[in-house]
Amino acid sequence: MITLKNITLRRGAKVILDGASATINPGEKVGLVGRNGAGKSTLFALLNGSIHEDGGDFSIPAQWRMAQVAQDMPETDESATDFVLAGDTALAAVNAEVAAAEASEDGERMAHAYMALQDVGAHDAPARAQALILGLGFQNPELDRPVNSFSGGWRMRLQLARALMAPSDLLLLDEPTNHLDLDALVWLEAWLQRYAGTLLVISHDREFLDAITNVTLHIESAQLKRYGGNYSRFEDMRAEQLALQQASYSKQQDKIAHLQKFIARFKAQASKAKQAQSRVKALERMEKIGPVLAEADFTFEFKEPANLPNPMLTLQGVSCGYPSAEASAAPTTIVRNVGKSVLAGQRIGILGANGQGKSTLVKTIAGDLKPIAGEIVQGKGLAIGYFAQQELDVLRPQDTPLEHMIRLARDTTQAGRLSGQSTREQDLRSYLGSFNFTGDQVKQAVGSMSGGEKARLVLALLVWQRPNLLLLDEPTNHLDLATREALSVALNEFEGALMLVSHDRALLRAVCDEFWLVTRGGVLPFDGDLDDYQRYLLEEAKRQREAIKASATGQAAASVPAAAATAPVVNSPLNASSTAKPVPRENNRTRQMRKELEQCEARMAALSQEKQGIEARLNANPALDEIQRLSTRMAALQTELDGVEARWLELGNALEAAT
Repeated sequence: MITLKNITLRRGAKVILDGASATINPGEKVGLVGRNGAGKSTLFALLNGSIHEDGGDFSIPAQWRMAQVAQDMPETDESATDFVLAGDTALAAVNAEVAAAEASEDGERMAHAYMALQDVGAHDAPARAQALILGLGFQNPELDRPVNSFSGGWRMRLQLARALMAPSDLLLLDEPTNHLDLDALVWLEAWLQRYAGTLLVISHDREFLDAITNVTLHIESAQLKRYGGNYSRFEDMRAEQLALQQASYSKQQDKIAHLQKFIARFKAQASKAKQAQSRVKALERMEKIGPVLAEADFTFEFKEPANLPNPMLTLQGVSCGYPSAEASAAPTTIVRNVGKSVLAGQRIGILGANGQGKSTLVKTIAGDLKPIAGEIVQGKGLAIGYFAQQELDVLRPQDTPLEHMIRLARDTTQAGRLSGQSTREQDLRSYLGSFNFTGDQVKQAVGSMSGGEKARLVLALLVWQRPNLLLLDEPTNHLDLATREALSVALNEFEGALMLVSHDRALLRAVCDEFWLVTRGGVLPFDGDLDDYQRYLLEEAKRQREAIKASATGQAAASVPAAAATAPVVNSPLNASSTAKPVPRENNRTRQMRKELEQCEARMAALSQEKQGIEARLNANPALDEIQRLSTRMAALQTELDGVEARWLELGNALEAAT
């Protein structure tokens, strides 16, 4: 087990833990929680050996193998599969021993090495690595792509897959869901539920913690407190304890006041001096119960919209995608022929597997992308508030929150919008204060702020504009649990319409009353709830794993010598079956058509897979030059696919006529 006894831990002058104690038993799945800055990541650094305790005793079993997600951005031209496969350190060590044994020409050593290779699962290791990669949202064509061809968020997914690939007894995960979509998150949840080792995870996703943890370790006031149960159970138990502590504190304060009153009244009287002195000693011996110092709640609200057009907007045969880099080439279409209306008061959650076009649809509605086809008709007075995934990157790092607010107030005033809003600097300071930007923080450069602080600033800018339609694309990525709860409350009280893309299921459940599913190039109503959608995603992940295993088995079978594979079976009772039906003879022309038909089907599958990979890359917001290159390739793929499909139909009709 992991033991921490009277641990003192410092970071610079700050005391993170002061005489803290806790134990973690083998096989437990522990959620490490606490407010931002409490020391969760510092405790991880102690566990992984990056730092050492300043006092007390810390022990972890020496034989335990530990895995965690590397925080550096990988720069390598290795394929995604090879990069993740290298995370299996046991396999790498055995491979090295096999090479050394073969070089030594020691037969006995080679035999032991080959047996060890079997023991570490070398036969299916590539399939296991690829199952991890696909589970985290990659597409089949991306399995062999170089790591450095992916954007930062996708490389961090590969780092996560590499950590999961490593054999481990202890797995440390610090915010593993930050770069994941809902489909990848559901898959990761299922994987961690099956994990047999000891798990410690830091996360601000309460449903994720509820699903995978059975112990909660809370850091507060430089102490560690262990709770049996997941995050929701921890909240319930802590609320009960705080209520009990407050009652005990109030009762003790009454007793202290009574004792102090007696002392003050009788300490000068000789006849009562002895009793008064005993009261003084009783006060000194009393173990003081601290008051409940609850964390300050963060709340905000959306102001009432100036008007509520109905419908808010209507999509008439809209196709969404990306323009081609070349004027003569066709644009890249991701979602086709969307015909829907958004009504006042609607609260729509947008679901869909990675790469299907959720963000592309939202960008098109927001106006960041022009429709490739069709028309978006906006209601009179429509005011869109858009929170994009990359919104934090749009903030000016050198500017302060106050400078951002002043610029927004100036721009909206010049545009003739929000005439009722005050633009006085003091009022803007007060407004930022309502989003916890107080004192000198309003003049702190945004570039030096945390991701959570930047996200709060984006929310402040959004709320100030008084939108009547909110388009939110993964708004919770950098928000802590308290801010997520505040956002949920504010959205529930928002009087306008809402469209939300998020992997935070607690937020989706709390604020959405209907769902759209973006799939197979279209947008459909999803009649089920989030539990139904999770089951669908898990079934898809299972199907992908089985396909990978089947492919690996097929490759192994293909490695059998051709002579053995094609040798006739003599005296087989199966060959002697008298019920076998004669195979009809085919002429050369029919055989040729069937062969070409199979080639068309294989080519269509390959082209479709490559298209899915490009669509996923486009949805990851790559650089402009890459968008242009990918769009050009996508247009060429679509042209070829159209031609192959036409030939496939032609061959199918010809064969049907011939038979």
